[in-house]
Amino acid sequence: MHAPLHRRDFLKHVSAAAATGALLAAPHRALWAADDKPLYKISLAQWSLNKAIFGKKLDNLDFAKTAKQDFGIEAIEYVNQFFKDKARDEKYLADMKSRASDHGVTSVLIMCDGEGQLGDPDTSGRRQAVENHHKWVDAAKFLGCHSIRVNAGSDGKLSYDEQAKLAADGLSQLTDYGDKHEINVIVENHGGASSDGAWLAKVMKLVGKPRCGTLPDFGNFNIGGGKEYDRYKGTAELMPFAKGVSAKSYHFNEQGDETTIDFYRLMKIVLDAGYHGYVGIEFEGNRMSEHDGIKATKKLLEKIRDQMAKA
Repeated sequence: MHAPLHRRDFLKHVSAAAATGALLAAPHRALWAADDKPLYKISLAQWSLNKAIFGKKLDNLDFAKTAKQDFGIEAIEYVNQFFKDKARDEKYLADMKSRASDHGVTSVLIMCDGEGQLGDPDTSGRRQAVENHHKWVDAAKFLGCHSIRVNAGSDGKLSYDEQAKLAADGLSQLTDYGDKHEINVIVENHGGASSDGAWLAKVMKLVGKPRCGTLPDFGNFNIGGGKEYDRYKGTAELMPFAKGVSAKSYHFNEQGDETTIDFYRLMKIVLDAGYHGYVGIEFEGNRMSEHDGIKATKKLLEKIRDQMAKA
């Protein structure tokens, strides 16, 4: 585990890097500072509030309102588990859409789970998994999202090469459907082979389609069997294909820095890749409430953004 950089050390690092042009290319920095646009935007992943939702303390329909009123966040990332039976319910989706619009909140993406393995070794099973995701592409389009997040699961008993080919086939089929609706299909490092950055980057190259990309998650690099893939190496490998970023967080110190993940180092990797889109807060800690964890993550992302913009 790498110790997080604190503000003083980070500023020293920024100064040294800026002198050699290593932190951010000058054109990127000038482009985003000149017109007062942020280096990146902040969104809220619905999973950050999973305890409240599962505990019936928060309804899915009130997610947009909560993001805006409680946290001052104007972009949200849905999780299909919280409205699993509503994918084709146009009345319900229209209610979701209007509530987000009423609060000035942008719907960014839908995280999709439980719809089968897109890398299923069985051809019919793989095709069924692809078709199971069609309804979420349709729902994402209706809600105004730019993507659905999927998993690239396969049979872990197969070789990495075999799994990659199968996952690429399923993703390619689904991406073709998404392309018809102008919806991206993006893959999160989410356990197993997908948490191996080199493997998932290989899958992206095998698919080779503009609308198929990644959603690098700062925390999900558990390959299995007690093995952890290097999160910094993995993030760097996935960023060339990124259409979103998931800022997973767990614990914070008195200075407001994440104690288990070096956010400064990771956000440098994100920006070095030329990414300036949404960075989604996904708090999963257990030492503070969900609300406090979301606020702490937002504050840290804002602090890093401000420091990098001034570098």
